[in-house]
Amino acid sequence: MPGNTLGERFVTMSFGESHGRCLGMVLDGCPAGLPLQESDIQPQLDRRRPGTSVVTTQRKEQDKVDIISGTYNGFTTGAPICAILWNQDQNSAHYELIKSNPRPGHADYPAMIKYGGFTDHRGGGRFSGRLTATLVMAGSIAQKLLGYSLGVETTAYTTAIGDIRAEQVDLITAKKNRYTNDVRCPDVAKAEEMKSAIMRAKKVGDSLGGIVECITTGVPVGIGEPIFSSLESDLSKALFSIPAVKAVEFGSGFNGTRMRGSENNDPYFKQNDKIVTTTNNSGGILGGLSNGMPIELRVGFKPASSIAKTQKTINLITGEQTDLSVPGRHDPCVVPRAPPIVECVVSMVLADLALRGGFIPPILRR
Repeated sequence: MPGNTLGERFVTMSFGESHGRCLGMVLDGCPAGLPLQESDIQPQLDRRRPGTSVVTTQRKEQDKVDIISGTYNGFTTGAPICAILWNQDQNSAHYELIKSNPRPGHADYPAMIKYGGFTDHRGGGRFSGRLTATLVMAGSIAQKLLGYSLGVETTAYTTAIGDIRAEQVDLITAKKNRYTNDVRCPDVAKAEEMKSAIMRAKKVGDSLGGIVECITTGVPVGIGEPIFSSLESDLSKALFSIPAVKAVEFGSGFNGTRMRGSENNDPYFKQNDKIVTTTNNSGGILGGLSNGMPIELRVGFKPASSIAKTQKTINLITGEQTDLSVPGRHDPCVVPRAPPIVECVVSMVLADLALRGGFIPPILRR
């Protein structure tokens, strides 16, 4: 299957480039009968949108979604759904320098070699974080489908930026506080420290990375397929498709490697006629299948590679090493815009596996 598609039953194809005319996605496999309109997608796009705070790129894009097929009278028809965004504030002049001087840490050089110099280098082309807007469009529909049919809810938020770590918060507090600040962190005291750290890095032409945590509740037992389409396998593949993601862990993750089995195992007990566990070190997944507990995962984002600080690169015309200071408008930290992207990507995978497992019918009737 081509690399621009994701899923087997809930299949998304992403198209467009960072500085092309438009971005969009075609979604095939969404059941008929789901109430759907642009207002179901727009809130997540607004949370991901550039130029909304001082800690993000100042590129100004309205990112108003337009659904052009697959719905009728406010419901999905079962036909492929196509949605697009028009690019309006691209400045490609900055990228002429990049064409012959690839950015350290970016895909410029391997993409140029792979496509023989024909790749669209403007704004990073297909390798730009701008393309996450296409994931948000498809993922917002997946969120609506999961909530409407199964009562599944996914919540993501920032837990770390640089070496600043948020204190652990409960899910209710996370939902309440995460969008009250520019960095999308539910620990409001640490959020101010994170913002200051980003601004300090930006001032010296540098960038920071961080961690987004994601919790999904209401997932039925048994979602996932054995071995190569395990829930962890498919989630990891999809999450690593988000630009700048370099780490994914579930449940106790690497901390679990320092525990004994007696500490890391999650004992079962019965609560209101439902089998649950006293802890959730498994992150809600056992043997690649959901076990009914919340799915808990964390995603690590590297520092943005496009920075004003001078770095070394190779001039591809002269073959000599040269200095590079990346011009243009770039995120000093991609993490504040990432929570809605992570939510949407997780939802895309869950919707696909839920359809494959027969948890969601092909026609939704209410």
